[in-house]
Amino acid sequence: MFDMELPWWEFIARGAIVYLALLVLIRISGRRTVGQFTPFELLVVMLLSEGVSNSLSGSDESVSGGLIIAATLITLNMLIATLTARSRKAADLIDGTPVLLGRDGKVFHHVRKSMRVSEDEIQQALHEADCSLDKMKCIFLEADGSITVLQKKPE
Repeated sequence: MFDMELPWWEFIARGAIVYLALLVLIRISGRRTVGQFTPFELLVVMLLSEGVSNSLSGSDESVSGGLIIAATLITLNMLIATLTARSRKAADLIDGTPVLLGRDGKVFHHVRKSMRVSEDEIQQALHEADCSLDKMKCIFLEADGSITVLQKKPE
């Protein structure tokens, strides 16, 4: 149960490599938060965890190995959180920055498409903000995947 098939440092190396690779892949894949996943995207995330499980443990099923991997992943997550809290450049690189999707009642469809935002999502954001398209000053895709609508000031 506690006998490890691999040396302890290999678990840390495996955990760090998989964590950083997934961080990059998820960052590249888009801006959705868990609550905004489509069923397909949720399935991909679930399969990712299954797909990398052997690369983390190297087929070691010991409790010690699992605890080392868990500690490594939590430590890396804390380090990334600390880095992004202290460095604006790191936060922009890891978390992303807002993207302008439209201005003055016009949606930038080329930007919308490149960010993989549907017209329905824009309409839903406008509806939630109780704003019609002609009253929209700006619409942003936030770094966390949410859509923010700013209304024009009443004249």
